[in-house]
Amino acid sequence: MKKSKHLIIHADDAGLCHSENRATMEALKKGIVNSCSIMVNCPWFYEMAEFARENPFYDYGIHLTLTCEWEKYKFGPVLPVSEVSSLVGENGYFYRNRDLLREHAVASEVKKELVAQIERGLRFGINPSHIDSHMYSLGAREDLFDVYKDLGKIYNLPVLLNRELMEMVGLDCNQNLSEEDLVIDKTHYGNFDYFKEGKLKEYYTSVFDNLVDGVNLILIHPAFDDAEMKAITINHPNFGSEWRQIDFDYFTSQECRSILDERNITLINWKDLSK
Repeated sequence: MKKSKHLIIHADDAGLCHSENRATMEALKKGIVNSCSIMVNCPWFYEMAEFARENPFYDYGIHLTLTCEWEKYKFGPVLPVSEVSSLVGENGYFYRNRDLLREHAVASEVKKELVAQIERGLRFGINPSHIDSHMYSLGAREDLFDVYKDLGKIYNLPVLLNRELMEMVGLDCNQNLSEEDLVIDKTHYGNFDYFKEGKLKEYYTSVFDNLVDGVNLILIHPAFDDAEMKAITINHPNFGSEWRQIDFDYFTSQECRSILDERNITLINWKDLSK
């Protein structure tokens, strides 16, 4: 893997809602997006789990979730709130951001909830290729990151570990990574400035010219800019419905496929990393 440039094009947030599911399913079928991860605690999880059972040849991870960033669309833990009370606010939903999670979460309750999330995915027939972290919230504190890595060992699954994501959440890479860890060499993801300036597509195209030797990962969030997604992402243009439609349109386009072919880029998925 270190001798050439490999790429995973990965869709986060499957299971979040019907719009996200439809877009993720279609993107997987078109073959450029070749990996996704599923939020098992969200209302539309069952639809995505059913798709995964019926289409086991695609690559599915469990998107471990401890935060809910949306203003009016709320979700919380799989376990009863009474068992993981440090993970929720006064109304029983997950906190909106990493800072609140960092302040309140008890590590033992985090592990208990995340085990329940993984077990729910397994119980519904998902055969996960990896686990990753919604909003990379498990990087909020070192002890939570330890839980994250430990779950990979318990379930014998690769865990999304990457220096760019760790730096984004303020976690010291040197203190929290070891030589035995499987680390994604480079993670690429759009930022709000690209979106505001109408240059997300240009950014994604530039990624294909800036891959590093080893394993590269592009994180995207495909969904449709429809009434459902607009309502969920109200007052939240960062990774909002318009952004997610751009992700879907670009990564299902012939333009994107042609660029991949022209650059002779090798697509892999998390299953390949486990071989």
